[in-house]
Amino acid sequence: MIPILGALVIGFGGIAGYLLVLSIYRIYFHPLSAYPGPLLAKLTDWYSVYHAYHGDRHLEFHRCHELYGSIFRFGPNSLSINTNTALKTIYGHKSNVQKSQFYSVFPPTKDTFNTHSSINKSQHARKRRVLSHAFSDSAIKSMEKYILGNVRTFTTRLGERVGDKGWSVPQNMADWANYLTFDVMGDLCFGKAFEMLEREDNRHVIDLIGNAAHMHLILGTNPTIKTLGLNKVLFSKIYNMRMQYMAYSKAQAAERQKVGLDTDRKDFFYYLLNARDPETGQGFTGPELWGESNLLIIAGSDTTSTALASAFFYLVHNPSTLANLTKEIRTKFDDVEQIHTSPELNSCHYLRAVIDESMRLSPPVGGILPREVLAGGLEIDGHHIPAGTVVGVPHYAIHHNPSYYPDPFTFNPDRWIAESPAETKDTVALAQSAFCPFSVGPRGCIGKGLAYAELMTSLARTMWLYDFKLAEGTSVGEGRQGLEWGRERKGEYQLKDCFTSMKKGPLVQFRARK
Repeated sequence: MIPILGALVIGFGGIAGYLLVLSIYRIYFHPLSAYPGPLLAKLTDWYSVYHAYHGDRHLEFHRCHELYGSIFRFGPNSLSINTNTALKTIYGHKSNVQKSQFYSVFPPTKDTFNTHSSINKSQHARKRRVLSHAFSDSAIKSMEKYILGNVRTFTTRLGERVGDKGWSVPQNMADWANYLTFDVMGDLCFGKAFEMLEREDNRHVIDLIGNAAHMHLILGTNPTIKTLGLNKVLFSKIYNMRMQYMAYSKAQAAERQKVGLDTDRKDFFYYLLNARDPETGQGFTGPELWGESNLLIIAGSDTTSTALASAFFYLVHNPSTLANLTKEIRTKFDDVEQIHTSPELNSCHYLRAVIDESMRLSPPVGGILPREVLAGGLEIDGHHIPAGTVVGVPHYAIHHNPSYYPDPFTFNPDRWIAESPAETKDTVALAQSAFCPFSVGPRGCIGKGLAYAELMTSLARTMWLYDFKLAEGTSVGEGRQGLEWGRERKGEYQLKDCFTSMKKGPLVQFRARK
């Protein structure tokens, strides 16, 4: 017994000694030791795991930049930089970086990596070239009838349950935005809507997707968790819901594969099934198709729904903005069916400004998109960043940086319009230089055009058909005093950072326009 106890003492002593030496190194002798940051963050990536689990990582990045300045250390080997120049340097074309190991945890199996999770640049370029055909202007235009069909159902459902004085019962716009965007992506990706707008059968999938994204974020902040299988123990509920989502997406991909190219519409899968590598002549494998379907469902719906729900939140909390936008839409169009992707809709500059300002204040992806610096290092804002360092610009933090957005917590669509009394071309250009809801550069969101088409069409049609207001006595989605740091502002739409975002509310009532 004594020899065993002695061995245990020696073993634990050795571990403790190793951790002490490692801690001293990371604090005082690490190449990033000169950069400020929370002590725990300098020691371990479990600092990021904690905030990823609690859904406040976007707020923590902003808090630390307020405390430490434009650059701080958020992990033993990681730096966050809150400037527009860093945004261009890190994510721009020909930047000396690659996606970090954060993305290695996204694929459910080693052969199901997709456009989003591909770290290898050549593999990513191949996949993106294929998807670019599906997201071209002509492809989106050819699929517009399916978008409009779902938007019509969306607007009809909002005003169906009429109550007192012609006003509808309160509608939870986070839910309805989710139903709309998931149905649109079902139509565009798999050739069928998920029918969430009309039926409750598939609505549970929304929670599965949110938890899948949340699991990705937790694992990405510390990939060792997945390597050791700790996610199955420490985060069992989230892990199980992620696996349910993976099974669902796999079934959707398999069902669409059975249809093959024998379809009357060129949905996204049509392009994926048609794709051939120009060098090998090979197409996407079954696992690759599954990987892309995982991406398309989450990236194409979850983010757009957050932007749409945010727009409704800020409109009902800012009546003067609501009145101005209503006037623009109802002056521009004589009939609701005139509202579709067109030069006329694109000329609704106030509509676009409302959407952009909503995404600035409550970005659908509020955290950081990490990149690993390659051999030779990288110069960022006068700092030489050594190879192997993980760097990035946090979206929520830069969107609230007063250097680019005066009064950063004020909802002000005019900041995007040069013709506004308080703005100029220079102030608008400065705001644009730090705006990154879809990221920027060669790995920016390929679905940006589709997202704007869906957002502008659905919001404009709703405003043409209905008057709407915040349901009296409700506060769902608002911040309030007593909540955690960063969530005390009543007029700010509160999001839970799970890589994409979870949200609730606002509760809105609709009445057919007179």
